[in-house]
Amino acid sequence: MSLVLSVSGSPSASSRTAGLLRHLDARLAAQGHQVIPLDVRTIPAEALLGADFGHPAVVEATELFARADGVVIGTPVYKAAYSGVLKALLDLLPQYALTGKTVLPLVTGGSTAHVLALDYALRPVLNSMGAAHIVQGWFTLDKDITRGEDGSVTVAPATAEALAHVVDQFSAALTGRPVLAAAS
Repeated sequence: MSLVLSVSGSPSASSRTAGLLRHLDARLAAQGHQVIPLDVRTIPAEALLGADFGHPAVVEATELFARADGVVIGTPVYKAAYSGVLKALLDLLPQYALTGKTVLPLVTGGSTAHVLALDYALRPVLNSMGAAHIVQGWFTLDKDITRGEDGSVTVAPATAEALAHVVDQFSAALTGRPVLAAAS
């Protein structure tokens, strides 16, 4: 069983990004992975913005990254890039915190104009941090994610199918098994 760290880079407690990640965490858990969620917004702002490497929440986050076999990183798009709160955390991690890790980048946004943030903003940072394998990521439109009043998440059918495929690719990369082609 692989240990997967599922990181939400959204600053909002009711975020579609975080909801989508928790929804996908269930799929990974059903595939036999141990999933640990990390909402960056729960790390005290003074620790993140003050670059307090010794703050207990920062130390704990750093240890979670070190223990993980795989990391799912989800972020909303702000100003054509990943969120500032995610950037603050990534800046506090060791330079090669993703060495040997399989990484799945996920981005959410209000329009397809933001789809390039995945490959031109987030992926280069993950690569620079030494990720062993960055699997195909996915951009999801906000309108395709619905949060119920109870916190449940519903994903539009076509988007759900595509996300299932990228999550399965990530899972396969973690376990070293081949990925089956998606049904047409």
